[in-house]
Amino acid sequence: MTQSVGAPSGAKSAMAIPGFAPEGAPTGTGALVSVVVPAYNADWCVVRAVDSVLKQSFQDFELIVVNDGSTDRTAEVLAGYGERLRVVDQPNGGLSSARNAGIAAAGGRYVAFLDADDWWLPEKLARQVACMEARPELVFCSTTTLVRTPAGEPLPDWRCGAGAGTHLERIFGANAHVAGSGSAVLARRDAFARVGGFDEGLRSLEDIDMWMRLATLGDYACIDEPLTAIEKRGDSMSGNLEVMRAAAITVMKKNRHLLPSDRQGGFWRAAYAGMLADYAKWAYRRGQRVRAMLDLARGLLLAPVARGRLLAGLLLAMAMGRKL
Repeated sequence: MTQSVGAPSGAKSAMAIPGFAPEGAPTGTGALVSVVVPAYNADWCVVRAVDSVLKQSFQDFELIVVNDGSTDRTAEVLAGYGERLRVVDQPNGGLSSARNAGIAAAGGRYVAFLDADDWWLPEKLARQVACMEARPELVFCSTTTLVRTPAGEPLPDWRCGAGAGTHLERIFGANAHVAGSGSAVLARRDAFARVGGFDEGLRSLEDIDMWMRLATLGDYACIDEPLTAIEKRGDSMSGNLEVMRAAAITVMKKNRHLLPSDRQGGFWRAAYAGMLADYAKWAYRRGQRVRAMLDLARGLLLAPVARGRLLAGLLLAMAMGRKL
């Protein structure tokens, strides 16, 4: 099943990110899809990622692996694939920098991202390309994501967000969990010339920031099938609650102007308060009770009507030491 929504009427265009120069990108001839795999010290996992791309049922793609200053055997492992992939070497600049380097090197009509520690199921590209080709109004699409522990035990899937409103509003209102994981997204390459690259100043949630900006250009669809897979590890960036919380606050604030003017007031405050509630619950479960309750109080001041019942209920539960 595919879900989709349109771009918000009256939303402002996203600003390009300084330092990203899409005008220097290839002309789009050659393979239909450019697959971009950022890799940093990924000799332990990049084979799984690369092999999952090479085993796709859809084969009209070029595979670009950006070696982001790795100091392990990543370069040696990639060299073993020969001409089946193209390696872009750069000094270590982080995930956003590596993705931007991949976009700049891409020649396909579409760009698909795959982190080196994630992998795809064989029909992933075929399903997404068919969706995008059939619907020229789409700017990007994603899929449901399978989540596993390092031991292979299943965790709840990351599914496409639901709810009313435009896609941009749903990203804000659902604490940005609409597009699944970054490895689930395929986008039109020319869209990056309009919104710029991934924000290299963000330490986390740079993908969410990008989906917000892409959503100002047109429609988005989600294929509700588990076609992407990730491994949830405690040492991953997504496991760092403080980094993610700080990034979520930054992303929510910096992209507020993208919303239509009539949604930048009460709607945005309610979305921001909902984001604080989510991080408060995670902090509470980690024993950070004071931080959690302060975030809830802050959210209650921001959106006492729209989020009051939720936030007050959570505050009471935390004050009583209940399990959440």
